Amino acid sequence: MLELPNTTTVQGNGVRWGKIGQGPPLIALHGTPFSSQVWRRIVPHLAAHWTVYYFDLVGYGQSEMRADQDVSLGVQNLVLAALMQEWGLTRPHVLAHDFGGATALRGHFLNGLSYASLTIFDAVALSPWGSPFVQHVRRHPEAFAGMPDYMHLAVLRAYLQTSAHHPLSDQALDIYAKPWMGPVGKPAFYRQIAQMDQKFTDEVQGQYRLLDCPVTVLWGERDNWIPPDKGRQLAALISAHPVIPIPDAGHLVQEDAPEALVAAMLRQCPPSAR
Repeated sequence: MLELPNTTTVQGNGVRWGKIGQGPPLIALHGTPFSSQVWRRIVPHLAAHWTVYYFDLVGYGQSEMRADQDVSLGVQNLVLAALMQEWGLTRPHVLAHDFGGATALRGHFLNGLSYASLTIFDAVALSPWGSPFVQHVRRHPEAFAGMPDYMHLAVLRAYLQTSAHHPLSDQALDIYAKPWMGPVGKPAFYRQIAQMDQKFTDEVQGQYRLLDCPVTVLWGERDNWIPPDKGRQLAALISAHPVIPIPDAGHLVQEDAPEALVAAMLRQCPPSAR
């Protein structure tokens, strides 16, 4: 498990974060409904080459959760910008997944953040997006938030399982489900779904163009949440290279093929280029 011993207040929210390793800075951005623990099998392999910074998005994982909290994509890029300033980073490498991909892109195109490189995979970036489950919950958030705990856990674990191509282990399911349990976590889970609004990608995707840094776009070939075709479209817009498909991997590549992400980072930024 990754440790997040630090707390920084950003936009009125307590954000938990940690860092490990040595070398140039690398920020790892997780997606929904996960936390920085998606990097637990990846960061240790990167820490020999980079100083890896990781944090839980506002309203996720160990970061603060509270009623009436803005946990939308509209706030996450502001958090990224504030943390980069606090860490004294002006041009870090970035590894981003799902909502983390949207956060990195919004941070670059809306907040002027610069990156040394961007490795982005299975990202929420192009409309339309949102699984049938997400759309249904958005229409009936109160009904889901009021479910008994045992029903909530069953729904949550079933939903998490659909993110991966291969069956998730009980340990992985427990890690990803834990933040969303109890009187604070359960409503927080449905709160973040209720705030999933396509407007946050619509307002930036018209600005997509080649970035001023190397960009690698990867995509799980078995992604049932965001079709691989979105990866091909995104790569054509922001990268000088076509998308790299990851065989036998679903949306949650960190579980299905963590080695593919480590290899992609090493190809993107070999030691001689750092």
